[in-house]
Amino acid sequence: MTAAPSTEKRVHIIQGEFFVTDDRNIMVTTILGSCVAACIRDPLAGVGGINHFLLPGELGSTQRGEAERMGVHLMELLVNGLLKAGARRDRLEAKLFGGARTVKSRSDIGKNNADFAMRFLKAEAITYVGGSTGGEQGRRIQYWPVSGRARQIMLTGQTESERPVKLPVASLVDNAGELELF
Repeated sequence: MTAAPSTEKRVHIIQGEFFVTDDRNIMVTTILGSCVAACIRDPLAGVGGINHFLLPGELGSTQRGEAERMGVHLMELLVNGLLKAGARRDRLEAKLFGGARTVKSRSDIGKNNADFAMRFLKAEAITYVGGSTGGEQGRRIQYWPVSGRARQIMLTGQTESERPVKLPVASLVDNAGELELF
């Protein structure tokens, strides 16, 4: 007996990118350290997306060169991309990942990125349904935008750690999608 070929397609995004789709066979991956990825979807419209940003910037910032990496810019691109694809703002739900403190210094860029993302969600009235931010380890994220399923694999140096990570429980939302942590 032979297994049926997989129809799942993988898309990898890097810092400064975002991706929106309504194809339930697409899984998006990214690697995060102090960067943050916002995974946002409209479960009823069947559309979702993800971004990957560093340096949150300020609302109204016009600095060229850094703009594509700025959180404000990428959050707005992601939300607008979702709306253009048929999502409704009042049904958007989000998961956040990343924001690790990967370098010891006075400032905690990862925490600043994660705090910015939470403030953005609150200001835009986007429901936060879970995720994992902070800590000192990088992460590999796998996200299925249409279903909202997310998998996090914690990275330790050059190897991956598959031990479970305990997360604070966020308020539950129907159809929030799955969240797997390794």
